[in-house]
Amino acid sequence: MMKSLLGTASIALAMATAPALAEIKIGSIIELSGAGAAAGTNFHDGVKMGFEEVNAAGGILGEQVELLEYDSQTDPQVSRAMVQKAIDEGIYAITGTVFSSSTVVNMMVAQQAGIPQFTGSEAPTITAKGNPYIFRTTFGAQKGVPKMTRYMAEEMGVKKAAVVWANTEFGKGGHDAFVSEAETYGMEIVADIPTEQAQTDFSADVLKAKNSGADAIFVYVTEEESARFLKEAQKQSIGIPMVGETTLIGAKVIELAGDAANGAMGHVGLSADAGVPAIDEMVAKFVTKYDYTPDHNAIKGYTAAWTIKCVTEMIGEADSQALADKMHGLTLTVEECPGVLMDATWDDTGEMSRESFFVEVQDGKQTVKAILPPN
Repeated sequence: MMKSLLGTASIALAMATAPALAEIKIGSIIELSGAGAAAGTNFHDGVKMGFEEVNAAGGILGEQVELLEYDSQTDPQVSRAMVQKAIDEGIYAITGTVFSSSTVVNMMVAQQAGIPQFTGSEAPTITAKGNPYIFRTTFGAQKGVPKMTRYMAEEMGVKKAAVVWANTEFGKGGHDAFVSEAETYGMEIVADIPTEQAQTDFSADVLKAKNSGADAIFVYVTEEESARFLKEAQKQSIGIPMVGETTLIGAKVIELAGDAANGAMGHVGLSADAGVPAIDEMVAKFVTKYDYTPDHNAIKGYTAAWTIKCVTEMIGEADSQALADKMHGLTLTVEECPGVLMDATWDDTGEMSRESFFVEVQDGKQTVKAILPPN
């Protein structure tokens, strides 16, 4: 009898203390501190809001999602360790990182474990490495830059360009894609100016670009550096159009640069001011929840959460390998998954395609000048 009672008590204790076995764990590995904190916090907040909505709507396949959060500190080696820690804690999928220099390092850990990873990074090398577990939540530079360069050549009539770029994995990707596309349109590169991550003084770079004889400047640095560049350009009355790919005209940059951002132009895969009803609704909820306007990174994170939800329910089980397999060659429409906000397609490399926008900053907000088709 005593043995039976002890057995019953042991079972009851185990049931009381064990975690919910069916709970789905997602690892959020992201830049919450360091040079990438502005971008990373946006992405993280988008992911968090997305999964809170998923849980409020019944979870994934009826199971609640637990978001395990890890700060990469914008350090590639720390991000690698955090991915391994998340895997050890039993995650189903990963969201993040945003900075490409981290993603190219940490995605190999997720690949070895067979864990799908939804990244906001844009360096072309990320989807060029043949990793079947990596998926973008926006374009790589090799898809966004051609759209932007064509607009510069055909709509703006740019024949000479200066290039200001971050000397990082992210920056090199954008630089190389732009130089290649500029050659396609017969555009001459009259100044090629690398900069450093977390650089604070852009006075010499702006002066060099200003005196280069360029018709326009392609600026490809990350958010906080973009804001510093724009402020210095305003200080020096640069007088040349400044065009970027996603970061130069992002919401966080506009907030940091103030009126120095007015007149900056560029291509964005996602925009809070796109005029797309589903994005408008997401932005309104985000502002209410966090009291700041989301940038493209927040929309990427939100998209990642809902993509994981919808595709998991398509395959009918929370199986990491099945999720990765299903993503390749998949088109996900707003009709079947409203949380993706815009119809999107992923190819065999995990690269994304969908419509995007060419915008100009006017009165402190993005104004859409053209809607650009998928490529």
